[in-house]
Amino acid sequence: MTDMPPNEPVGARFRDFQARIDQPDGQRRRGRGHDGEQLAVPAADFTSYYGRPVLKPPVWKHDIAGYLFTGGLAAGGALIGAGAQLTGRPGLRQVGRWTALGGVTASAYLLVHDLGRPGRFHHMLRIAKLTSPMSVGTWILTVFGPLAGVAAVAEIAPRLPQHGVLGLARRLAPPVGDVAALAAAATAPALATYTGVLLADTAVPSWHDAYPALPFVFAGSALAAASGVGLIAAPAAETAPLRRLALAATAIEMVSGRRLERMGLTGEPYEHGRAGRLVRAGRVLLGVGAVAALFSRRNRLLSAFSGAALVASSVATRFGVFEAGVASARDPKYTVVPQRERRDRREGRSPAEKGT
Repeated sequence: MTDMPPNEPVGARFRDFQARIDQPDGQRRRGRGHDGEQLAVPAADFTSYYGRPVLKPPVWKHDIAGYLFTGGLAAGGALIGAGAQLTGRPGLRQVGRWTALGGVTASAYLLVHDLGRPGRFHHMLRIAKLTSPMSVGTWILTVFGPLAGVAAVAEIAPRLPQHGVLGLARRLAPPVGDVAALAAAATAPALATYTGVLLADTAVPSWHDAYPALPFVFAGSALAAASGVGLIAAPAAETAPLRRLALAATAIEMVSGRRLERMGLTGEPYEHGRAGRLVRAGRVLLGVGAVAALFSRRNRLLSAFSGAALVASSVATRFGVFEAGVASARDPKYTVVPQRERRDRREGRSPAEKGT
């Protein structure tokens, strides 16, 4: 064991050693130790202990990536259904309402499946915590689901008998469905974007640093997916608003998506590896779908092709964002290097003086 000077406490030696480590990058602080030995401390790099991740990667499986997509699809469907209701497009209204119900049903299934037990979803409803995106999102989903269900079921009212109890339901269902559809549309923007806030609220670098852009990316993706379903299933004579909506969704997602890649180091996962391939595929499909939608008009084949491209674009984008976050959590440099940069900015160091 190395002998320690009798009059110097352990803490003092530790502080002296720490001071050497905190010297500017590329420089070495030289001096003499207590035994007269020349000291040289090399600059540290961003690797972690044995190269292991600093953060524990997300425990979410691809059920959550699917949940991100279906939730956005449901929200977009509700908005389209309400818009068609207000503008007198019954065919498009039906498609929008059923899309909303199908999307929110799939979302609930995927979320519960990821949780493992249905009771866990119920337990999340015991409190409403406004500072928790997960808690807020659970309540949004809980409110949106029944409203979307009532609106969609109202579409089968004309098939009910005209007399008796079912005849009464036939008369009451349409106005009740209209109110429910408008209420679902009012909560749809929150449903479409809260998942972006949820991801950004984590410590995962490529999600956390993307907090200004992710909600907009998800909003554009939701509108693109729902527009795609409408172009596939709605009557061609009623799809003119969908083509304009697809262009708006493309603009929103393209602009906000570019911001993900300009985040610096933590934007790298959106450009490389499997996540990068998915994000690029989503962007290409989005552009193809939007252009095809412009020229589809009353061409059912081209309209269906456009819709399929838009839906596929949304799927690729959601899975790409999910994979980018997982990749950034597994590589320690995406955690360590930004932390050091934030420390340097806080301490007012210039780029040439950045510590290790």
